Amino acid sequence: MEDCFLSRNSYIQSMNVIVSEKGQVTIPKNIRDRLALNPGTVLEFTAEKGQLIGRKKEEADVFEKWRGRGKLPVGKTADDYLRAIRS
Repeated sequence: MEDCFLSRNSYIQSMNVIVSEKGQVTIPKNIRDRLALNPGTVLEFTAEKGQLIGRKKEEADVFEKWRGRGKLPVGKTADDYLRAIRS
């Protein structure tokens, strides 16, 4: 019985998939769920020491490109400015 349990564990860790004629593969559902690979998730692939390595690309900070670009009117704090434009 223990062999069966170990076999099931290793099956969850590693699964064989077949590359299609277009070079596509299907990532098994339990792996997609465990890694939170949802539709639209970007994966980055590299070849390292003869192995294909796929990594989930981390999402960039959406506000990073705007940081430091805004200019407040002279003599106003951010709170003052926000109150003024919201009223």
